Amino acid sequence: MQQSMVVTHRDCPARRVPSGEPAIIPKGQFVTINQDLGGNYTVTFQGNMLRIDGTDADAIGQEADVLEFADDGSGQISEDQVWEALDSIFDPEIPISLVSLGLIYSVHINQDSGEVGISMTLTAPGCGMGPVLVSDVEYRTAKVPNVKTVKVELVFDPPWSREMMSEEAQLEAGLFF
Repeated sequence: MQQSMVVTHRDCPARRVPSGEPAIIPKGQFVTINQDLGGNYTVTFQGNMLRIDGTDADAIGQEADVLEFADDGSGQISEDQVWEALDSIFDPEIPISLVSLGLIYSVHINQDSGEVGISMTLTAPGCGMGPVLVSDVEYRTAKVPNVKTVKVELVFDPPWSREMMSEEAQLEAGLFF
């Protein structure tokens, strides 16, 4: 995608790159779309680089990713829905889901408090996009019904290796021999 300038159609939630700090781009503001990868958008607004989740793409005139989950009325968090949300998050540099990359180590759900705990890693401990990926995980997981809080723990033991990737992800990345 070539860079393009657009005007926000509504207030748009975003996250600063690389810190992952939440921000709001107000309605009626000019932003430059720099990158469209993995369903998310990297934009420049007032000299800041921000990431807009694909579920909010309509705010910048793009087609939004629809991430909808049925609430069965039980008040319980569905672990399958949490994994579905996690599988919808793509690495910003290679458009492969975090689940397929093997970056999500575990999911723990406390039904009483509505908290989801996620242990994940990065492809490299010094990955500059780590805070943004953590923010993506928190943002998308919070869309699952009955989730009240999301806590992400970055762990580096065991260290990530390409063997943790699904075979499909290895093929897509050109790493399957």
